[in-house]
Amino acid sequence: MINYWIQEDNQFVKSSKEELSQLEEGRRVWIDARRVSQQEISELQSEFNLDPELLMDVLDQDELSRIENWDDFALAILRLPVFTPNSEVTYTTAPVGAVIFPDKIITICWTDCEVLKDMSANRIKGLSLMDFPAFLIRILARSDIMFLRYLKEISRRVTSIQNELNEQVENAELIQLLNLGKSLTYFTTSLKANQLFLEKIRRTRVLKLDSDDQEWLDDVEIDNRQAMEMADTYSSITTGVMDAFANVISNNMNAAMKKLAVINLVMMAPTFVTSFFGMNFKLPFDNMAGYIPVSIATLICLISVMLSWWLLSFNKTARTLKKIKKSKKRKNRRVES
Repeated sequence: MINYWIQEDNQFVKSSKEELSQLEEGRRVWIDARRVSQQEISELQSEFNLDPELLMDVLDQDELSRIENWDDFALAILRLPVFTPNSEVTYTTAPVGAVIFPDKIITICWTDCEVLKDMSANRIKGLSLMDFPAFLIRILARSDIMFLRYLKEISRRVTSIQNELNEQVENAELIQLLNLGKSLTYFTTSLKANQLFLEKIRRTRVLKLDSDDQEWLDDVEIDNRQAMEMADTYSSITTGVMDAFANVISNNMNAAMKKLAVINLVMMAPTFVTSFFGMNFKLPFDNMAGYIPVSIATLICLISVMLSWWLLSFNKTARTLKKIKKSKKRKNRRVES
């Protein structure tokens, strides 16, 4: 989908190709290409004489942020946050290419994101087509705001999943936690790439920045570093939570295996007896009434069940007493300190 935008009274207004041809010379245009099809890619390539390799780089999902100068235009690739609620990994990032001509700027993205939606809906104040470097810097500033917002939402979801896991460990919650960890990894990688992009803008002269642009660039770098630190912190917290619950699952499995081992040891005795008397020779109960062997077998089973129950309850009582002793020792240490 390709939309054409012009600016009237500091507001973006959608236009068409026919209307653009009637505009006065020097009027600046923003060409917004999102969720582009193969036919639309071919149209952009032929209409603006874009290199096919350039378009392949922009539409590559794993392309990192960079800026470079071509013959007739400058190319900037940014990493912006993307929220897809119906996807397995709801928070990801996507590259957005900005092709900057003297009189127009073309943004190309294989998907859609909130930053581009906010731009077209006039929700970003001070966005002007008269200054393309400032236009690009404000896109980065808006992306940092969205990064911070999504990071806070991820933190809240991690806390909610942790509370659910405290009640009962389920595979669905663990998978959600794993997917959130993936999102934080994507965010960290993209924020670091954007940070290198900002440093390259300052070092090189691909974009001519005035004093106001330099101040905006300083603010964007601060916000980007803050988002990087938050992403690193939340990633460490999520990894710690996953490791803790992995240990809980391992401990629960060990406790279950101990119970099964106790039951197996107790049941070995009746199994041995029945196996021995199941052999092909004369049994000692052949001359007795039919109910006596059944009663003896039932009694042996009851004794085995009671013995298993006693061993398991004794084990549980011993663990409870250990916990009580530990808690008393902690209380005594607190009182002494």
